[in-house]
Amino acid sequence: MAARRTVSLVTLGCARNEVDSEELAGRLEAAGWELVDEADGADVAVVNTCGFVESAKKDSIDTLLAASDSGAKVVAVGCLAERYGTQLADQLPEADAVLGFDSYADLSTHLQSVLDGVAVPSHTPGDRRKLLPLSPVARQEPAASLDVGIPGHAGGPTVLRKRLEGGPVAPLKLASGCDRRCSFCAIPSFRGAFVSRRPADVVAEARWLAEHGVKELVLVSENSTSYGKDLGDLRLLEALLPALADLDGIERVRLSYLQPAEMRPSLIEVLSGTPGVVPYFDMSFQHSSATVLRRMRRFGDTDRFLDLLAQVRAAAPEAGVRSNVIVGFPGETEADVAELERFLIGARLDVVGVFGYSDEDGTEAESLPDHLDQEVVDERVARLQSLVEELTSQRAEERIGTTVSVLVESPDGEGRAAHQAPEVDGTTLVAGGRVGEIVQAVVVDSEGVDLVATPVRVPAPA
Repeated sequence: MAARRTVSLVTLGCARNEVDSEELAGRLEAAGWELVDEADGADVAVVNTCGFVESAKKDSIDTLLAASDSGAKVVAVGCLAERYGTQLADQLPEADAVLGFDSYADLSTHLQSVLDGVAVPSHTPGDRRKLLPLSPVARQEPAASLDVGIPGHAGGPTVLRKRLEGGPVAPLKLASGCDRRCSFCAIPSFRGAFVSRRPADVVAEARWLAEHGVKELVLVSENSTSYGKDLGDLRLLEALLPALADLDGIERVRLSYLQPAEMRPSLIEVLSGTPGVVPYFDMSFQHSSATVLRRMRRFGDTDRFLDLLAQVRAAAPEAGVRSNVIVGFPGETEADVAELERFLIGARLDVVGVFGYSDEDGTEAESLPDHLDQEVVDERVARLQSLVEELTSQRAEERIGTTVSVLVESPDGEGRAAHQAPEVDGTTLVAGGRVGEIVQAVVVDSEGVDLVATPVRVPAPA
């Protein structure tokens, strides 16, 4: 009989990391590891780190240090490990191994080596964009091999995933990587070039999730609007969304991470008019001043963005729209901030994340001239956050009196309407309803971005 081996998985960062962790859990369980909830008492604690911004990096380091205090062997994986590799290993001797994405396929062997006291070489970072051909369509053959270590692309007839969290909602990965070159963003360098998962693999995993009690699929990637371009069909997403919504057991399909510059009328139409696909638009505007956007290596401006939102609301008046903006970018002027404020006032967004600019290692923006003093950045963040809180509260108040479909997620009646994504967009409280049930309700009150609703009573048959 094989010796009992226990492993704890800790996930930090975004929903894409959640999917990666569940793939790792599936691999480890198939290799005979027993998954446990806590690092205390586990043989190995695997921390799936986030390396996106400075605060996330700090959280990852703190979590690795806390895991080392548990007595378990500690292994760092995920974006921070992929991005810094040997540098992280040198600066954090508490970690027994620092592994990159290429190690995921054989993670069980690496963990056993750590348990046996055998030194595992630390990941050597590199620009992952160079692992695959420049031409998107030429990527599929090399990407089909796990030699390039693309998380979430194992594929095959069997779904390689184990759910780590219960509940009626689950993220589902569409693609990995990004081909855009935003001057402030390091993600493409460590997540790699854009690679779509094949539709059959996405549908198979969605069906598996439905069989495990999932009612809402949240489709995630670094840039969902690019889905299919490397498969030779940029409108493949418009065909995939209805196919997912038609699966038995799936009540809602939500698409996230949309690039405004890549939005197209056919996608707006499918998102707005397909039963089971929620009219939800998670669009990364980042700013609205044309001058700042060009320095960011992005496209658009206030009027173009407002026109895009008008198209969305013409198709679906109650559509949910969220975004993020960066203030304090190098060279940003007061006139640029005023232009961003004009956009936010006109946009009527449901939720807006406001972030102050900070340098990211290895990005173009790091070397741009005209960096602003931190005091100026902080002042602008506070100013925009105050405006956003007022505007999003007003938008929530506008929904009072409307009927919403609420997916109940807790026994106390807390759930989310169609315009609210998990964890980031607020909640709707509705009396009654079982966990996993979708309740039709009328909004009667709001507090910030959160709503209170009363169920619509369907008359009993005569």
